[in-house]
Amino acid sequence: MFRAALIAVLFAAAPAVAQEAVSLKAGPGLDAVTVTCATCHTLNYIRMNSPFLTPAGWKAEVTKMQQAFGGPFDDDTANAIVQYLSANYAAAPKP
Repeated sequence: MFRAALIAVLFAAAPAVAQEAVSLKAGPGLDAVTVTCATCHTLNYIRMNSPFLTPAGWKAEVTKMQQAFGGPFDDDTANAIVQYLSANYAAAPKP
């Protein structure tokens, strides 16, 4: 019984953790990012991945979220997200 209650509490707490306040850099596309990306996961993923993902990497990630994981956003929103992430959180492409 205790185990089932513990599992229920952990599942109930997960959305609260995903909705924690994360401040991102201001810029065009920020609204699309905060509304769309935070629907499924914390925005901390953006900052955590920024040292590694180039603009091409962000495009691949957004495409994966949309196509493989069924993200509920259209191509225009995907493009706005990629442009925002590329301008504000992209690592420099390697030579």
